[in-house]
Amino acid sequence: TANKACESGYPQVRMVCMMELSSHLLVDSAFDSVAENEMNLAAKLIARVPDNSLTLFDKGFYSLGLLHDWQSKGENTHWLLPLKKGTQYEEIRSLGKHDKLVRLSTTPQSRKKRPELPMTIEARLTTRQVKGKQVSILSSMIDPMAYPSAEIVDLYAHRWEIELGYREMKQYLLENRFTLRSNLPELITQELWGVLLAYNLIRYKMILMAKSLKSVFPNQLSFRDASSHIINKLTNMPLYAPGNVPKLILDIE
Repeated sequence: TANKACESGYPQVRMVCMMELSSHLLVDSAFDSVAENEMNLAAKLIARVPDNSLTLFDKGFYSLGLLHDWQSKGENTHWLLPLKKGTQYEEIRSLGKHDKLVRLSTTPQSRKKRPELPMTIEARLTTRQVKGKQVSILSSMIDPMAYPSAEIVDLYAHRWEIELGYREMKQYLLENRFTLRSNLPELITQELWGVLLAYNLIRYKMILMAKSLKSVFPNQLSFRDASSHIINKLTNMPLYAPGNVPKLILDIE
């Protein structure tokens, strides 16, 4: 891996993940050299965007080309992200107090890259005071009757759930190591997929655990305690007859 100045002693990876926030299950992931742009990595996830969904983006993913492709992928595939400082827009009409329909202009460069990209895109701009700070949210949910403005700003607070997921992987699965064990790019890829798969397997078992409890969502369970319990059970599997292993795994709760 190299940057503009020099080569790196270790391979470095840039990763973008798509997570279902109520369960923390990873829907998909794309990663490449740290020299790769996050927008290009995010574009690789578009094929896995489910219909009737809302994707919460960080402001760093503001790209009208990416957002247009995301929304055009399927049925009701909406997006939401905080307004990036300096973003130029034209107000079309007011949808309510601190809530308006706006027009965003795409650049000639982006239209050259994506011939199907229109010259302008309509979006909704909702502004609220949150803990004394003004928060402006841009979204594709332009129907005020179907999507109340108060709920739009509240939704963005859940965006931090994916940061918790990253922390869980780094802290409990990678044990806070600064580097991965592998030194070769192909082995780094293998190790990362192993970490993501292990995380999803644990999270899937946590979904089953939450089902046995009343009014508890999977993301409300402690990943540290659940992963420790599940990993301990799996570690003891060699003590049992191979024929009993599938049932024992299903019975982990």
